[in-house]
Amino acid sequence: MNIPEPDTSHLPEELAGIVRHGWVRLQEAGLPDIDAGLPDGFARELATVWSGSDFLIETCLQNPDTWVELLDGGDLFLDYPDDGYRERLGSGPETDTAALHRRLRAFRRREMLRIVWRDLARRATLEQTVRDMSLLADACIRYADESTYRAHEAQFGTPCGRSGAPQRLVILALGKLGAMELNVSSDVDLMFLFPEGGATRDGRRDIDNQQFFIRQGQALIAALHQVDADGFVFRVDMRLRPYGDSGPMAMHFDAAEEYYEEQGREWERYALIKARAVTGAPAQVEDLMRRLRPFVYRRYIDFGVIASLRDMKRLINQEVRRKGLQEDVKLGRGGIREVEFIVQAFQLIRGGRDRRYQDVRLLPMLDLLAAEGDLEPETASALQEAYRFLRNTEHAIQAIADRQTQALPRDHLSRLRVAFTRGYGDVESFLAELERVRAVVHGCFADIIEPEQHDAGAGGDGSHGEEWQAVWNHALGTGEARRLLAQHGCQDPARFTGMLEAFRHSDRVQRMQAVGRERLDAFLPVLIGEILRQSEQVDAAETLERILPLLNAVLRRTAYLVLLQENPGARSQLVRLCAASPWIAAELADTPALLDELLNTEELYSPPGLQALREELRQQLLRVPEDDEEQQLECLRYFKESHVLRVAASEVVGTLPLMKVSDYLTWIAEVILDTVLKMAWRTMSARHGEPSGRDGAQPGFAIVAYGKLGGIELGYGSDLDLVFVYEADPGGVSAGDAQGRRSIDNSTWFTRMAQRILHLLSIRTHAGPLYEIDVRLRPSGASGLLVASLGGFRSYQQEDAWTWEHQALVRARCVAGNESLCREIEQVRRDILARERDAAELLAEVRAMRDKMREALAGRSADGHQMDLKQDAGGIVDIEFMVQYCVLAWAREHPALLEWSDNIRIIESLASSGLVDAADAECLIEAYKAYRMEMHRQALQQRPARVPAEPFTGCRDDVCRLWNRLMETGSLKAPGG
Repeated sequence: MNIPEPDTSHLPEELAGIVRHGWVRLQEAGLPDIDAGLPDGFARELATVWSGSDFLIETCLQNPDTWVELLDGGDLFLDYPDDGYRERLGSGPETDTAALHRRLRAFRRREMLRIVWRDLARRATLEQTVRDMSLLADACIRYADESTYRAHEAQFGTPCGRSGAPQRLVILALGKLGAMELNVSSDVDLMFLFPEGGATRDGRRDIDNQQFFIRQGQALIAALHQVDADGFVFRVDMRLRPYGDSGPMAMHFDAAEEYYEEQGREWERYALIKARAVTGAPAQVEDLMRRLRPFVYRRYIDFGVIASLRDMKRLINQEVRRKGLQEDVKLGRGGIREVEFIVQAFQLIRGGRDRRYQDVRLLPMLDLLAAEGDLEPETASALQEAYRFLRNTEHAIQAIADRQTQALPRDHLSRLRVAFTRGYGDVESFLAELERVRAVVHGCFADIIEPEQHDAGAGGDGSHGEEWQAVWNHALGTGEARRLLAQHGCQDPARFTGMLEAFRHSDRVQRMQAVGRERLDAFLPVLIGEILRQSEQVDAAETLERILPLLNAVLRRTAYLVLLQENPGARSQLVRLCAASPWIAAELADTPALLDELLNTEELYSPPGLQALREELRQQLLRVPEDDEEQQLECLRYFKESHVLRVAASEVVGTLPLMKVSDYLTWIAEVILDTVLKMAWRTMSARHGEPSGRDGAQPGFAIVAYGKLGGIELGYGSDLDLVFVYEADPGGVSAGDAQGRRSIDNSTWFTRMAQRILHLLSIRTHAGPLYEIDVRLRPSGASGLLVASLGGFRSYQQEDAWTWEHQALVRARCVAGNESLCREIEQVRRDILARERDAAELLAEVRAMRDKMREALAGRSADGHQMDLKQDAGGIVDIEFMVQYCVLAWAREHPALLEWSDNIRIIESLASSGLVDAADAECLIEAYKAYRMEMHRQALQQRPARVPAEPFTGCRDDVCRLWNRLMETGSLKAPGG
């Protein structure tokens, strides 16, 4: 018999139309025949599930045989036992890669049709659906593990530990899969571990155990993650493993234990709460979990986790505001993540003393929290109800197109599909219930996790609120408003009221929706009050003029106005920083998401160090899909902008000295370059396989920085002078494979690698590029190859480079890439700089190059009252040229000059080596600092580096005196010194 026509009588007309269109397509393709009888009400059930899911419609149309099999066999209506998926997939390993991929994808397609159907038809509860998804993932992972292990064992032999015992992967599932709570369109977070180091035996070629399991792990991931004509099985995320992307794919137990003891982060504790072994011998799994348990669960009552969870939620809130994810049912206010944080807080506080708190499942943990008095029974019950509602809503969203998203759709039809799937007849009633549920969750979360919010009152300074409201609403009249502003410190009240008037009557304000206009009308009086409260320190009218572009930028995203109104500390910092620097004001207007940085004054004025920067970026990228390059670049841009803002804020308020400012700006660039290099390497490896190394060694790639970045002297808006160097088998090719990765020669591979890096750094979006890049300092300049081999780089520097290129090499250093290659590049730098040179000839060439630069810039400094801090005589470039000459001339006898690439420490080395008098060295250092400090100040004021000359007369005279001495005598030492 045929499948019956869907009964759409219970559906809203918009949804009935979707079902009817699907049915017409099925009729055109030919109605499939079925043998078994169907349950009562099947026609209505068919209409219900199709109305909620394009994924189900397309799967039924494109795979009718699979659908018929589920109907005839009754699996569509059955609740599988725990081993049901394993039995249906089969236990015999499939060692042929292509056959393995086809088998797993066909199985996933079959079972996803069943699981999503049962979920939308309400044949399965939430607990049954997430259990089914988790068991499906477990079965696929175990089958892929067995198959890929057998295939690699046939090639390399059996991996054995030091004791001689055979080794197998212990695959840890984290996140939702670890908790047996996988959603219907989720990735799987995995970690690969094995018991002991050792080597394989009895294979065609013995290899180290770690190499065996890395290779097996890569094949296992491809079996699950790789998208081909048959689709994929599960997206796999390995970034939660020790050391993240930079760590080995597989690690033995001892190494993992050592990592967590010495370097484990707080957020990794939360990740491991839900750790569950999917594969592995029971004794080995118990051994591993015994080792990890002390890191996750402290022996003492650990109340410090509340602050850590609060910090994590604050970071998530920043992401939510920045990306407009307020309606995300997972990450938004009152979402799934807040329920998880509530439970995790109690688990980490008490789990070290009470093993019952170490359950990976969330809903049973809420029962325990109620039973133990950690939560009121009513609160725990409300959270369980809310969690089920939110997770079911998440499934309804994902079921539409089998997409990994938790964002409530924006269009009405998709919202209606979600609402109807959840049992609501219209969108409005569903949204009202969703808002109620989220309010319940956030109320509980705020009581347990969030700090109290303090209302500062509408006046900004706690008073005059009604008066500032009247000024904004023009209720006082122009004259009275100006008198009031003048009384409170405004130096130019006419300009102040004129700007307010123009802003209030602007088209953008007039076109605002009612809710947004209410927020603006509530915030402006608060802002006026804050500006006037600080009027002794700031020019009120100038400050308002700088802030108004920011307000224009957020008129369509007025959540930021609420943020500033409800957080007096952030509001105070906004006024303070915009008054101090128009550059900061412009950055905030360009990227309003940076307002989040003003919430925490301690962090705002305490930029983190290099390692903390690396760790923070790693955490941020963990929340971004690894294959979503656009989101990754957006994350990098925000990371850069937020940390540059912290540095600028610290500089303008005087909490960060010049040297530290440059250090932090340099570190930000280094961390980004390191990340971009890894992104480019992953892309190239995915397309063409890994390049081949020389003589069995690993291939290497390095980024060499010159100029300000190389000299650890980066400023605001500095471009990056970069050179790319690689080391690989000169005649080798990359390791393409049968899965579509095309092999190319190593030279082409690394050229494309460099091009990829430049693309990622320079691509222009609405937010602009990450950095402006200059690669003209590469060997042979603009006419040379984009990337040089190590041998080519060495040969060029030895045989063809000009003196000015050796001058540039003084400030060169590796900032990212393979460590051993970086050491070799540094050795090339030292060898070249320490070459024996004719001092007189060198001096003539350095002087000629400086004269050529001055001629090219002739006329810029005609005004004797002004000074170009960089190019004028006695300025920054003169100091740089003196330092470069000294290194090239004297490094052979004084190798200490080669230790650093920044000018100040080289000058200090000149003094400690007796090559310049200490007093003269101090003059050069103070002049250099003064110039650079003023250049930073001018940049933050958005002014050019031409300044009144008089304040720098002393510095300039000192530099000119030493320049003339060096150019005349070839020495910086005073005569007779």
